[in-house]
Amino acid sequence: MRLAFMGTPDFAVPSLAELIASGHEVVAVYSQPPKPRGRGQKLTPSPVHAFAETMGLPVFTPDSMKAGEAMETFRSLDVDAACVVAYGQILKREVLDAPRLGCFNLHGSLLPRWRGAAPIQRAIMAGDKQTGVQIMRMSEGLDEGPVLLSEVLDIRPDDTAATLSERMSHIGASLWPRALAAIERGGVEGVPQVGEPTYARKITPAEARIDWTRPAGEIDAHIRGLSPFPGAWFEAPGPDGPVRMKALMSRVSGPGTGAPGEVLDGGLRVACGEGVLRLLTVQRPGKAAQAADEMLRGFPIPAGTVLT
Repeated sequence: MRLAFMGTPDFAVPSLAELIASGHEVVAVYSQPPKPRGRGQKLTPSPVHAFAETMGLPVFTPDSMKAGEAMETFRSLDVDAACVVAYGQILKREVLDAPRLGCFNLHGSLLPRWRGAAPIQRAIMAGDKQTGVQIMRMSEGLDEGPVLLSEVLDIRPDDTAATLSERMSHIGASLWPRALAAIERGGVEGVPQVGEPTYARKITPAEARIDWTRPAGEIDAHIRGLSPFPGAWFEAPGPDGPVRMKALMSRVSGPGTGAPGEVLDGGLRVACGEGVLRLLTVQRPGKAAQAADEMLRGFPIPAGTVLT
């Protein structure tokens, strides 16, 4: 098939690689525009953009697919279908109708649960035991289209957003050949979504702050769901005032007695509203992520310290 691919983050790269390996003709790749990154704020292409260039594929990075010129360019590609994976832009009806067979999206949840921008993070943060990847026919509504193919995954007790996303990206990529074959034959219309939808809104910095009054299990899910980005955070007393730190990995650590946020020993066991949580991996400002015991050698947080 003659395809356009639309995607931006690491999560989308395996899908593009699978489409190429399956022998489809990817005539154009769309991705979000390069963004300034690092200390030098150098404009850096997205992971999909960078991979597409290594494969010799033409890349388009319009600021908005709603612009008339961008839509006309897309229509002129004359593609059979568009495969969309975490592109990051809402597509108007004119774009959705341009490919001969339509536009199709790989989404990282079991719809209609967790429609929207952050389904993987929200599933872990909510304590869900299962999630999945689904390919759906796109409509103008937010992740509302009929589902063509699904694969269910268990969420492991030690999964972070990074580990779950990596696993889902490869399983999701493997669905594309079957989905496109069925679409080309005209043998699949999709199953309408059933049930009350929930929405995976974007994570805000304020929301990422750890609330130590919550139960340890909920805080653990909160930390893992936001690891490594944007990272759940708390403040610890420092010599020059509060130091904002990220907690990137944790483990529920049994019962204990202390005020919420109180450090109970020299190993960063922290009292919660219910139960105790041990912080395993943390990150100080301007530093790389470290095991908690390694960080404590350079930045002691003694028992009795209250984290906020």
